[in-house]
This record gives sequence, C-alpha cells and structure tokens, in this order.
Amino acid sequence: MRRKKFIKKRIMISMLGLFLTAGMMGCGVTDTAANGGKLELVNVSYDPTREFYEEYNQLFAEHWKEMTGQEVTIIQSHGGSGKQALEVANGLDADVVTLALEGDVQTIADAGLIEPGFTEEFEGDSSPYTSTIVFLVRKGNPKNIQDWNDLLRSDVGVITPNPKTSGGARWNYLAAWYYFELQGQSETEIRESMKTLYRNVLVLDSGARGATTTFMENGQGDVLIAWENEAFLSMEEAQGEYEIIVPSVSILCQPTVAVVDEVADRRGSRKAAEEYLNFLYSDEGQRLEVENYYRPSNETILDEYVKEDAGNLISELPADGKWIVDDVTLTDINHFGGWSEAGTKHFTDGGIFDSIYEKTE
Repeated sequence: MRRKKFIKKRIMISMLGLFLTAGMMGCGVTDTAANGGKLELVNVSYDPTREFYEEYNQLFAEHWKEMTGQEVTIIQSHGGSGKQALEVANGLDADVVTLALEGDVQTIADAGLIEPGFTEEFEGDSSPYTSTIVFLVRKGNPKNIQDWNDLLRSDVGVITPNPKTSGGARWNYLAAWYYFELQGQSETEIRESMKTLYRNVLVLDSGARGATTTFMENGQGDVLIAWENEAFLSMEEAQGEYEIIVPSVSILCQPTVAVVDEVADRRGSRKAAEEYLNFLYSDEGQRLEVENYYRPSNETILDEYVKEDAGNLISELPADGKWIVDDVTLTDINHFGGWSEAGTKHFTDGGIFDSIYEKTE
C-alpha cells in the first residue's frame, strides 16, 4: 500500500505539472499586481524536486503570509532540466527557476530573460543545496555492481536519462567520464568506454523521474544511475526492494536557482521571487532539504546531521537512519572547464555524446 500510494502521488504530480505547463504556455499567467492583491509565483524546476517543492511551497506560503499578510500560490512545473530551460527561454513564464545545473539557467540568460551574474545573486553560487550521483540496484545486488567499470559488462542493463534533455543525466555522464579519466584512459579510450556504457542503456528517458519510473515501476534494467536524493526517495517508497551503491568516484552536483528577471519585473513579482529563493537558505528551508535527502549549503545545519567518522561523512536523518556514506571522491564542473566548455564539447548537437550514442543505436 505504501508503494502504491507514493507511485500514485508521483503520477498525479507529473500529470498536474504537464497540465499547468500547457496552461501557462497557452494562456500566460495573471500579473500579480492586477490579481486582486493575491500573489502567484511560477517555479519551473527539474524532475527529482517534486516532493521537496510540494512541501517547501507550503512552508514558504506560511512565511510570506506572516511576513507580508499576503496570500501566495506557487505554480510548479517539473521535467528534464534542459527541456525546462528551453521552455522558459521560448516563452514559458516563470518567476523563478530552480534547475539542475548552471548551464541550463545560462540557456535562459542567453535568451535575454536573466541578467548576467545570476550565480552571484544568492549564497553558494546560487546553489542552496547539493547532491551527488549514486547507483540504485535491486535488493541483494544480484549483478554485483560496485563501480562504473561494472556498467560496461554485457550482462548489465543500465537506466539513465538523456543528457540532451536532462540535467541529472549530464551529471551522470560527467561522473562516468571522470572515473575513466582517473583510470588513466586517454580521451580516445574514454570515448570507447562511454560508448560501451551507453550501448548498455536500455531506455534513455527525457528526465530523471522518468528514468526512476522505468527502473522501479516498469522493472527494466539492473542499475539506475541516479541523484543521491532520488535514490533515497526510491528506497523510502519501496522499502526493502533496493540498495544504494556508492561508486568510487562521483561528482558534486550543484543545482542552480535564479529569478527570471524579465518575467519578475513584468509581472511585479520580484520581491516575492527573491524572497522565495532566499528562504531556501533559511534554517527551515535547509532542514527541509535535508529531510528530502539533499545536502544543505549551511554548514551549521549540515553539522546537525553530519559527523566525521574515519575520514568519511556519515549523515543521520531523524527517521531514516544513516545515509550519505561519502567515501566518494567528489569533483565539480570546474574540472571540465565550467558548463560553457563542458556543454559545447559534450552535449551540443554534434558533440561527443551525439557521436557516442549514434554509434550505439
């Protein structure tokens, strides 16, 4: 019953997100200044944040009401981060975006909707929380998958989203690339390893939540490459059915938030939009992030849940025992020259991913 309840909830949220997105694209969103004093914000986000923002929006509405006396409604849209960025760049009105990576926000900035310097608007490079990439396998780990090299085996079916549309999939791809690089492989050898890995991908969904559905509900694949928080949510939904494998190498995932300046100024929502993102850094927001298996940027809040143990971080959540066993070597996007260089080299049309995946089809 518990799993069916969560699955039904996921499906309903997905359908609602599609409905709202279609409505916003077709009709626009009412200007907050001319809506009888009522405030409406639109947050366009990526796939695995659905449950978090469902809770956070209620928390923020209470905060805003106490702060201003005004009621606020937040309309939420979710999907593959790259696809969401293109929707906003092409006219989907969003007061704020909370996307999977800086590069997707830059897409919107390149369209003239977000002013330069958005990573300096909020703390931590405008990343209120971080995550990393792990493997989700079925209970007992029947294929004995322990690290990235195991994903090259011919008997292993892999589920990961499409890095052309999903921000999480780009983190997955770069974490794998970094692993093979650390094995001493040349770029030519890394390309071959990545080609083999993606040959084993059974389904290339457009977003991280779609990939989770393929793995959990449709029963496809032996391993899901997933956001850490998404993997823990999956284990919570289907207790006793899955295990998390922490690979020897991963990547520091920094989701980026930003006010969509053109929209916020046009709709008169800037003050509320800025506070909506600022509140993510509040004690209440940071604790809620931890409860949803993200790593909060506030070190004081992090220390409430994390302790050092033999050089590894072991975080403890109030109801879920130990999590985030960090014997992972974390790197970040700067290793790849930043998102502009990484995106151009790997993910643009005709980039390395296209050459890898076209050969596997």
